Amino acid sequence: MIAALPLTPQMKLTLRLSLLILSFGLFAPILYAQEYTISGEVRDEANGESMIGVIVIDLATNKGTVTNTYGYYSLTLPQGKHQIEYRSIGYEVFSQEFANLNSNARINIELQPGTRDMRVIDVIGDKKENVNSTDMGRIEIPIDQIKKIPVIFGEVDVLKTITLLPGVRSSGEGNAGFYVRGGGADQNLVLLDNTPVYNASHLFGFFSVFNADAVKNIEITKGGVPAQYGGRLSSVLDINLKEGNSKSVHGAGGIGSISSRFTVEGPIKKDTSSFIISGRRTYVDILLKAAAKNNPNLNLDGTGYYFYDLNTKFNYRLSEHDQIFVSAYLGRDVFNFSSAQGGFSTKIPWGNATATLRYKRSAREKLFWNAILHFTDYKFQFEGQQESFTFGLKSGIRDYGGKIQWSYFPNELHRIKFGTDYTFHTFTPNNTYATSGDVNFDLGPQMKLYSHDVAAYFTDEFDINEKWRIHAGLRIPLFIHVGPFTRYTYLSSTSAVGSATTTTATEYGKGEKVSQYVGLEPRINARYEIDNSSSFKFGLTRNLQFIHLTSLSPSSLPTDVWLPSTDRLKPQIASQASAGYFRNFLNDKWESSVEVYYKNMRNQSEYKEGSSPDQTVGDNIDNLLVFGRGYSYGAEFFLKRRTGKLTGWIGYTWAKTMRVFETINEGRAFPTRWDRRHDANLVLTYQLNDRVDFGFVFVYATGNAITLPVARYFFEGNIVDIYGERNSFRMAPYHRADFSVNVKGKATRTKYDALTNTEIIEKKKFISSWNFSVYNFYNRMNPYFIYFGAEQVNGGFQITARQVSLFPILPSVTWNFEF
Repeated sequence: MIAALPLTPQMKLTLRLSLLILSFGLFAPILYAQEYTISGEVRDEANGESMIGVIVIDLATNKGTVTNTYGYYSLTLPQGKHQIEYRSIGYEVFSQEFANLNSNARINIELQPGTRDMRVIDVIGDKKENVNSTDMGRIEIPIDQIKKIPVIFGEVDVLKTITLLPGVRSSGEGNAGFYVRGGGADQNLVLLDNTPVYNASHLFGFFSVFNADAVKNIEITKGGVPAQYGGRLSSVLDINLKEGNSKSVHGAGGIGSISSRFTVEGPIKKDTSSFIISGRRTYVDILLKAAAKNNPNLNLDGTGYYFYDLNTKFNYRLSEHDQIFVSAYLGRDVFNFSSAQGGFSTKIPWGNATATLRYKRSAREKLFWNAILHFTDYKFQFEGQQESFTFGLKSGIRDYGGKIQWSYFPNELHRIKFGTDYTFHTFTPNNTYATSGDVNFDLGPQMKLYSHDVAAYFTDEFDINEKWRIHAGLRIPLFIHVGPFTRYTYLSSTSAVGSATTTTATEYGKGEKVSQYVGLEPRINARYEIDNSSSFKFGLTRNLQFIHLTSLSPSSLPTDVWLPSTDRLKPQIASQASAGYFRNFLNDKWESSVEVYYKNMRNQSEYKEGSSPDQTVGDNIDNLLVFGRGYSYGAEFFLKRRTGKLTGWIGYTWAKTMRVFETINEGRAFPTRWDRRHDANLVLTYQLNDRVDFGFVFVYATGNAITLPVARYFFEGNIVDIYGERNSFRMAPYHRADFSVNVKGKATRTKYDALTNTEIIEKKKFISSWNFSVYNFYNRMNPYFIYFGAEQVNGGFQITARQVSLFPILPSVTWNFEF
């Protein structure tokens, strides 16, 4: 089966515009002559880490650029005299003069940390990056700022921080997913060092799997996703790990209320090779077992929960042009429960493993490329035992893949990227097993699904003139579902004696093609500069997604199952239009933006009403699904203070997210469970002095949409529920406030030098700090779920709704250290 996915009229227009603009970009280098390129890498002098977003500007022409994710830059200038400056806030300015630039030059530099430079330097023609770029819905959060934001139990959390941004939503406490502009939890591409992570949370969503001590930078893109990213409809969360200090050995860690962490990094060969190793583990299980020893009434044998993370990364510089990186991540959650009285026990382990091998090369002055091999494995297992009977379930997804990414800088006006991706998926959906003593029950064959996922892309960002900048791209994906595979088909027939259902099974051999899809994903963003401090932007994008997350639960949990697109389960398709006004003011201390969007989603899937997990045994899971469409639209308001002692942001989102399925809710549109009309966040940090800072967070959101009974009656001694429309009831609004204080020890000490009769100030080798946090400090009892209870009143029964809440006020203390 080969299917070409159709384009809407709007997407056909976007495709034509993209192709026209890209063809112009291909011939642009011909128009420039007598120009030379200055290129190289920028690193931090203190630790040797590559630096992202460093401004490289020529004072003679006021032309410039910024370093990419890997610290690389390329700046093409006309022949003549030039003075190049390298600038980054918090670092000394480095200057390089060329008396007569008449050949290409490679300049690798290291910036020295120094007095915090509060100036915001413009890159091209005195414009600001927030206003100047074509980026829409793209936000980068410094890891240092994330560490100042108060969080539950004092655990620094990347995922919880991004849900404080407009357009990004959490579905509440105890939910493992995040939701962007109406998309589901599966529609976000989460990358750790270029490798997908399929379950990014511990403890059912209370903590993220990313250890902040090992993270270098975090970037989320909500709209106008560039063509180099694909495979998801809604957003990209791109996280890169630190490379490791190549100058000297350093360490950091912390001891908190429920977990501890430790990180060590240093050179293997100074300025050539380095490493970083970072680990984290909770110890609630250890504390509970210790408490049980002193309490004979508390029997916790075989019961406990813990999670752990381990990050590693190594790199080796082969030459000034070549470098190799190897990184890996391993994380596990393990929950065990045992009841000696009931003879029942259960084990529930789940987690991720990833590995990345990357080769980086700056081949020529204008050409930079990466070759990447990646592996990811997500597994979930449930096993329950009652005396001699054992029942188990396994699911997961495993990927092997590779990427080649090229960046080409023909001149100062064009930034071209192109490349290819390949991934081989192995899906393990809900394989079950059962035994009783020596007897193994036949629950059907263990099912695995296989697919090839291939894509090629080309993108160009360039200036038409001083007012207009365009970023256009095209991505062409190909997805092939292959055997071994068995397709079960059900045919209903009616005769004089009644109706009957006939089951047929079609077998596909190993590697045999079951279905194939190919499509086009045009992407275009444009910026029009209104004046030096403001601009208008718009974007049109089309995204395809070939993998699906199916869930029988009202919230995202590790039990959810990943599936590929099949001959029955079509690829998801989203078309998004967005527009925004961006403005900086008060000498760029403040950034602001207003963005509006409309997103249309096709081939959305849900389980049929009344479906249960046991129906997946001996059947294709996609036979239990129904299909529909969705749409979402909204407005996002963002105000951010960038510099000064008081920094932070205010975000507000008004949005509506709906789904339409013919066989659900009688074909009427219904809100998704993560639909929220209002979502507001206030995030503030205040630096009192070099040793003390404060953090404050306030969150408000419309309550989750749920389905509840509207009536009940007795029938043959049983209570029968009559449910209202799908997700027609709203829980109470969610809101809370958090507060934190960070107190650092003295970073320096004074020594007396008897020879010179002077005092010498030197940096301490060991520095510690304390974090005091209060989560939900006004003790708001936010709803987690609602259930109904029956109680006898005046000789009859009364049904009452009862709310379950998770977290009251939670204070925490964490001791952090570094050396």
